[in-house]
Amino acid sequence: MFLTITTTGTPERPATDLGFLLHKHPEKAQAFSTSYGTAHVLYPEADAERCTAALLLEVDAVALVRRGKGKGRGGAPDAALAQYVNDRPYAASSLLAVALSGVFSSAMKGVCNARPELPAEPRPLRIEVPALPARGGPALVRQLFEPLGWTVTAEPVPLDTEFPQWGDSRYVRLELESVDRTLAEALRHLYVLLPVLDDAKHYWVAPDEVDKLLRAGEGWLPGHPEQKLITSRYLSRRWSLTRQATERLELVRLAEADDSAVEEIDNAVEAETEAEERPTPLAVQRREAITAALKASGAARVLDLGCGQGQLVQALLKDPAFTEIVGLDVSMRALAIASRRLKLDRMGERQAARVKLFQGSLAYTDQRLKGYDAAVLSEVIEHLDLPRLPALEYAVFGAARPRTVLVTTPNVEYNVRWESLPAGHVRHGDHRFEWTRAEFRAWAETVAERHGYGTEFIPVGPDDPEVGPPTQMAVFTLTTPKEAKAA
Repeated sequence: MFLTITTTGTPERPATDLGFLLHKHPEKAQAFSTSYGTAHVLYPEADAERCTAALLLEVDAVALVRRGKGKGRGGAPDAALAQYVNDRPYAASSLLAVALSGVFSSAMKGVCNARPELPAEPRPLRIEVPALPARGGPALVRQLFEPLGWTVTAEPVPLDTEFPQWGDSRYVRLELESVDRTLAEALRHLYVLLPVLDDAKHYWVAPDEVDKLLRAGEGWLPGHPEQKLITSRYLSRRWSLTRQATERLELVRLAEADDSAVEEIDNAVEAETEAEERPTPLAVQRREAITAALKASGAARVLDLGCGQGQLVQALLKDPAFTEIVGLDVSMRALAIASRRLKLDRMGERQAARVKLFQGSLAYTDQRLKGYDAAVLSEVIEHLDLPRLPALEYAVFGAARPRTVLVTTPNVEYNVRWESLPAGHVRHGDHRFEWTRAEFRAWAETVAERHGYGTEFIPVGPDDPEVGPPTQMAVFTLTTPKEAKAA
């Protein structure tokens, strides 16, 4: 990855002042270690009239795979290949943004101990990025940088110059020019907008990212016309963090309009007033609905089929009414995480006797699953290809035949209510399908009729009058008396 910053000067205000601002001497080539490789700072040219500083980031691809998210965006089918064949070492992204903040941290904060007056002085700046991924194309690049006073040149990079008919790639060659910009402002713009244009981050976005965004966006983000898009993309579309950032930015905007401090604006509620309750996460609402349905069925011995990392198993263990809980999953890694979550190695003997974790696939019948009161398939069926669903149906309803089966799955009609979910996208990259309420009901009733079960449908989460609940749950109850007694 490569980026250059160029300024011009006069004998009275030499361009080499850029070295003071960046805290990097123009006559030296320096290298800095980062989490994902080595950043080099060098000066291709440096005299009183013109000075250019270059940041070259060499990415360690192996470190990126080992320390990054690992599965690729959305767990797509080609994710294993994408770990090794991708644009990360070459195209400007959050990797370069993190390198900027690490290598030029003092410059970004506007600190220069040797020449304290320099950071506040506007100067002509030219920034070039040869390869910048831009999801939204050159038009979005201009929408983001032009309101900040930059003259923008964003030239699309063709997929292949030998085959112009193939069209342009999603990359652009970016040039930014300004005649009166402080270096600190320029670096903060790049720090936020590079990953926004790439629309991806190489690390997990934690709550402290909100503070980073507000620090880097101070003075320009609250009034930016694309503030909503910038905030959402920078925070990887995590709606809770985006909402938090948006609320804080609105307070800043109001304070600036009123020429007041943020603390003076945000004082409508006394400090001792109880904070407004946050909405219960949907995953928690699902577990609560499942637990209530299991207790209503009188189940004591329960199967959690596709238990993942053991959240439901952990919740059920808290209720002594469930005397035996079995978690089954095809992933050994998920079972290892579940074991750590449950602290099986430190669990008391009596409690440990109530829980078991098995590896297994629901595409095959399994004798270990017979004889249980209830089975739960929570957010499982949508991860299977449709042609494989009949195998799961027989393994659970035909072979294991518990008295009660609970199945939850997303209601695709509700997706329009998720502001952070792009139109036409499923909620998780590994979802093979997401059903409407009518499609889910038709599937459930067909399975019930085929295997001798009755069905009841329960909404989970807020039941929207137009699109229904975010999660739909079917409760299957064995109705054939002889088979129910045997079970």
